[in-house]
Amino acid sequence: MKPAPFRYARAGSLAEATALLAEAPGDAKVLAGGQSLVPMLNMRLVRPTVLVDVNGLRELAGIAPTPEGGLRLGALTRHAELAAAPAVIERAPLLAEAARHVGHAAIRNQGTLGGSLAHADPAAELPAALLALGARVRVTGPRGTREIAAGAFFRGLLSTALEADEILIAVEVPAQPPGWGFAEVARRPGDFALAGVAAVLGEGGVRLVGFGVGDRPLRLSSAERLLAGATLDAETAARAGTAAGPDCDPPSDVHGSGEYRRHLATVLAERALLQASARRAPRPR
Repeated sequence: MKPAPFRYARAGSLAEATALLAEAPGDAKVLAGGQSLVPMLNMRLVRPTVLVDVNGLRELAGIAPTPEGGLRLGALTRHAELAAAPAVIERAPLLAEAARHVGHAAIRNQGTLGGSLAHADPAAELPAALLALGARVRVTGPRGTREIAAGAFFRGLLSTALEADEILIAVEVPAQPPGWGFAEVARRPGDFALAGVAAVLGEGGVRLVGFGVGDRPLRLSSAERLLAGATLDAETAARAGTAAGPDCDPPSDVHGSGEYRRHLATVLAERALLQASARRAPRPR
């Protein structure tokens, strides 16, 4: 199939891009990497009247360390950049690891951080990693710029807090604690995960996030509560993995049943927690 007819506009500035979106509220789409949008256009799952290309907006690119030890990531940062940038590997290694699991090399070279977050596929790796890291999403539109916590940004299946006339411009990632883990199961390398879990162990407790197990990245709150104040050893990690199961509400499809995905989440939660515990432990001298 081919896309329904649309008008193509290459924005020369952020102000022009938001103005173009405001001219066709709800009927315009932003083109960044296009790795999700173009297939949906071709299958006519979306039929925008205007396609706003933002790839020329240099202010949406770049990876910048922040004084607090975190990162500011431009929305046009490609997945391959996230996976390889020294600043990301040093300051947010969970995000770098998650980016390495995104699709194939061609997808990672073209796909963008902002596009992945705005698309909000519940099986995507980057939304889950940013939720586990406690990141904040910065968006702008005719009413100005605002920041949204990752936990409030993802609202459901392919649904976010982004308004129709707003553009995602950057992501603010706080300093990452040393304890982190990431585990997923996919049918083949490059496929969307059947299920996955990201874990971060910090002074304030554990953040455990599942993906592919609901209509959005999910905080596995029952497991987090079980781990509060507990020593994280193999037995506790196994108990936390079991506790994660009831928090998941995965779909069933031709690739696996919801019950199978829920089981995967329990195993992967345990695995991610053990990884995080091992990374947090002091290295022997």
